[in-house]
Amino acid sequence: MSRTTASIAILVLLSGAAGAAAADPVTAQAQASARPQAAAAPRQPATAEVRAAYDRSDALSRSVFWTDQADVDPRDPIAGVKAAAALRDLGRYDQAAEMAQGVLVIQPGNVDAMLEVGRAHIARGQAFYGVAALEQARNARPGDWQAWSLLGTAYEQVRRPDDARAAWAQALALSPDNPAILTNMAISAMTHGDSATAEPLLRRAAAQPGASLKVRLNLAMVLGLTGKMDEAEQILRRDLPPEAADANLQWLRDRARDGAVDQARTWGSLQGG
Repeated sequence: MSRTTASIAILVLLSGAAGAAAADPVTAQAQASARPQAAAAPRQPATAEVRAAYDRSDALSRSVFWTDQADVDPRDPIAGVKAAAALRDLGRYDQAAEMAQGVLVIQPGNVDAMLEVGRAHIARGQAFYGVAALEQARNARPGDWQAWSLLGTAYEQVRRPDDARAAWAQALALSPDNPAILTNMAISAMTHGDSATAEPLLRRAAAQPGASLKVRLNLAMVLGLTGKMDEAEQILRRDLPPEAADANLQWLRDRARDGAVDQARTWGSLQGG
C-alpha cells in the first residue's frame, strides 16, 4: 500500500469512529453536557401599562400579578405594598401582613407599607400588632388622615376608646366629613350600644359624594336595628339585588326582634379602616 493510500485509509477509519461516537446516544449526551449552557434571561418587571391594567382588575388577579411582580424584584416596594393590599382584599390577612412587613425590612421608612401592616392586623382582629406601624406612619406623615383614621380603628379594637376618639378627631380635622372616618366612629358607637350617636354620623357619611356602598349599608343596618325598617328597606332596595336585599332585611328583622346587635357584623365595617 502506498503512503497516500494508507493516509486515506486512516482518515476513513477516523471518520468512521467519530460517526460511531456521534451515533451513540450516551456519548452524545456526555458531549452535550460538556458544552457550556446558555443562561436563561432574567425576568423583567411588567410595563407601566400592564401594571395600570391589573390595578383595575379583581382582587384575585391583582394578588397573583403583584405577588409575581414582588418575586421578580423583591426590592420593589410598590409591588410588595400592592400585593399586600390585594391579599387583604381576598381575606388572606396573615399573608397580607407578612408581605407588607417584608417591604419594611427593605425600606423601613415606607409609610404605605406601614399603613398596610396596620390594615392587615386590624382586619385579622389583631390590631395590637399593627399599632406600632401605624404610630410610625402617623409620625412620618402627620398630615395624612388615613394614618390617624386607621390608628383610631386600631385603638378602638385594643380597647383604648379615648385614644381612638382623639385620633379620629384629628383625622376629621385633616379631612372634614370624610365618610370612612365618620363610619368608623359610628360603628364604634354602635358596638358600645350608642345608636343615638351612630345614626347621625352615618347619615352625615352617607350624604357625602364619595360615600361607598359599605357606608350606606351600615346606615341601613343602624336604621333597621333602631326600628326604622321602612327607611332601611329603601336603602337596601336601591343598592342591592332583590335576593341580597331580602336576606339583609330578614337579618335586620331577626336582630330587631331579638334586641341584639351582631358584634361580628359591625366590626367587619372597621376592617381596613
